[in-house]
Amino acid sequence: MKLGLINSAWAQAGKGTAFGIRMTKEIGFDTIDIFADPLDIDAKERRLIRCECEKAELPITSVACVATGLIDFNPSVQRFHLERCKKYLDLCYEFSAKNLLLVLGEYIWEQQVIPPAEQWKTGVNNTRELGKYAADLGLEIAIELEPFKLSLVNNIESMVSFLDEVNHQAVKANIDVSHLALSHTHPGELARLKGKAIHVHLSDCDGKVHGDLPPGRGVVNFPPYLEEIKKLGIEGALSIELEYSPEPSRIVDWVREAYESTAKLMKSAGLRG
Repeated sequence: MKLGLINSAWAQAGKGTAFGIRMTKEIGFDTIDIFADPLDIDAKERRLIRCECEKAELPITSVACVATGLIDFNPSVQRFHLERCKKYLDLCYEFSAKNLLLVLGEYIWEQQVIPPAEQWKTGVNNTRELGKYAADLGLEIAIELEPFKLSLVNNIESMVSFLDEVNHQAVKANIDVSHLALSHTHPGELARLKGKAIHVHLSDCDGKVHGDLPPGRGVVNFPPYLEEIKKLGIEGALSIELEYSPEPSRIVDWVREAYESTAKLMKSAGLRG
């Protein structure tokens, strides 16, 4: 697997796009994931991202998309987000990325007003539609497993069920190690994602709440998860996810620390090739 970084780490610290891409390469990463909304960036920014990554010889593996409106109960909102997600897939194609990382969101109103099965079905149908669009572009969609109680996909059981119901070869799973720890998922459960997972996120946390810390700053026991991930034979990338550094002025040190600790973990697990 390759070792990547989601570029939101730089943006949230107030660093420019070009700086972030150049530093990602300088620190030693193999790939980069882009967090950018095609409806919010202009042609200049799109070209900047593409050209800077090409100059740095830093392939874009994934583009991250949060689209909670795909499971909204309003058909008009669903239609908007379907078209928005297709714009994301177009952006993936433009960047020669491998996949779209898709976050579906949560059940609303504590599952009381709208039957959960109805929201689930809506998510399945809309994701299948996006899978068809992705396949036509030669792309895949990686569904994020979120560790929150009301998330549509919040454990291995719901991930497998969701993928099986979508039943499209272009829709697979993303594995987020800290999310697995927060949802109290035993590493052995990852065996159920054999042939179903294409991308990995890695970060640390305090074991209680979502954290996205550099590995070693929290309590996640990474080796057992990485051993199971290796068994899955994923050919893609493991991307570090760092959010909201407590010291934005030291973001370079924060990212370098995450790189070094993750590189050691991957080497020990025989994962980085």
